[in-house]
Amino acid sequence: MKKFLAGLVATTALTSPAMAETLELEKDELTFGFIKLTDMAPLAVAYENGYFLDEGLFVTLEAQANWKVLLDGVIDGQLDGAHMLAGQPLAATIGYGTEAHIVTPFSMDLNGNGITVSNEIWEEMKPNIPVMDDGRPQHPISAEALAPVVEKYKSEGKPFNMGMVFPVSTHNYELRYWLAAGGLNPGYYSPEDVTGQIGADVFLSVTPPPQMPATLEAGTIYGYCVGEPWNQQAVFKGIGVPVITDYELWKNNPEKVFGITAEFAEEYPNTARAVTKALIRAAIWLDENDNANRPAAVEMLSQPEYVGADYDVIANSMTGTFEYEKGDKRDVPDFNVFFRYNATYPFYSDAIWYLTQMRRWGQIAEPQTDAWYDEVAKSVYRPDIYLDAARMLVDEGLANEADFPWDSDGYKAPTPAEDIIDGIPYDARQPNAYLQSLPIGLKGEQVVIGSEVQG
Repeated sequence: MKKFLAGLVATTALTSPAMAETLELEKDELTFGFIKLTDMAPLAVAYENGYFLDEGLFVTLEAQANWKVLLDGVIDGQLDGAHMLAGQPLAATIGYGTEAHIVTPFSMDLNGNGITVSNEIWEEMKPNIPVMDDGRPQHPISAEALAPVVEKYKSEGKPFNMGMVFPVSTHNYELRYWLAAGGLNPGYYSPEDVTGQIGADVFLSVTPPPQMPATLEAGTIYGYCVGEPWNQQAVFKGIGVPVITDYELWKNNPEKVFGITAEFAEEYPNTARAVTKALIRAAIWLDENDNANRPAAVEMLSQPEYVGADYDVIANSMTGTFEYEKGDKRDVPDFNVFFRYNATYPFYSDAIWYLTQMRRWGQIAEPQTDAWYDEVAKSVYRPDIYLDAARMLVDEGLANEADFPWDSDGYKAPTPAEDIIDGIPYDARQPNAYLQSLPIGLKGEQVVIGSEVQG
């Protein structure tokens, strides 16, 4: 098989601007997992456009039931890699939940999530939201507009329940960030109580992404944070209203990653580079020519084996717009970013933000030094693999030299205050100072003991 594939790669290279650099693959038949979300797109595109085959890889893509099943599949070797929540490799590596050393050579996207509330909650929030001259709500919408509603439910003895997709998901941390920025406490974790609801004003629980709209409609939850197309699905079904996108919460925030075990990266280094090459090409295709390929990508994703939602539902956010209330469609060209702004580069600073949120809410129970955050980030995020793959693509004429941060030390410039909903800047080089600057959340030597924050 490998001899046949070597011929295939050589033949493909003859049609490329430069001769492809043939990698001696240690493993050429691979199975990758994903969850049915729009941001799995780089995997679908790399498969459908033949980029995996160009690298001599025979790939099978398999949808997974939920994030835990997906992670377990990668750890036990049933899956060679997967579309993952960025928090999963970090949590596994530090031993929060399932323990395993997972690494990522490729970040899959920026932005792509939203927070949706039920129609009933939206009607209760609206009097607290400023309007524009045309009468439409002014965005971004702060959780301050939700606070009186939560207080009302509390006075009536009713818990205010919201959904997120997994305890170490971006969605959990983004929903918590939005709530805390509006003065609402989303609750703490402790080693003895992993519900994350200690001292909570709003009670968050796990709901798998495709089940979010039905759970909202049933009244089990009053709102949720999820990736697309499940916010737009609520609009199409007429059961809920997205109140904020994560682009408005934190401009160009990191989202999913592609995860493999550290053992896979070590045992199959050329295969890891080849996979990363194919994924980079897919990301370039998704964003090139001002998103000109997005309609074709939506066509792919609407197939049942990928996301399986209606074309119009996926297109509502994927093609540069986002619909809030029915008929209130606004331009959000960067709602989904797959390559622009170095979206695919695995920055240490992205990893550290996730770790700070884990510490903020008690998933990291004890205080850690700034050096610890840096060390963990560097053990999980692998820009070395990424840049090797990018260099090969540039040498083959399949990518532009200027599109990659060759001289980066892995840290982005600090995120300015104006790019974050609460106006608090983020500097990954000073994680403890950043935690100290957040009004709600653990900081310094604080720990959660029983039902109280102490220290």
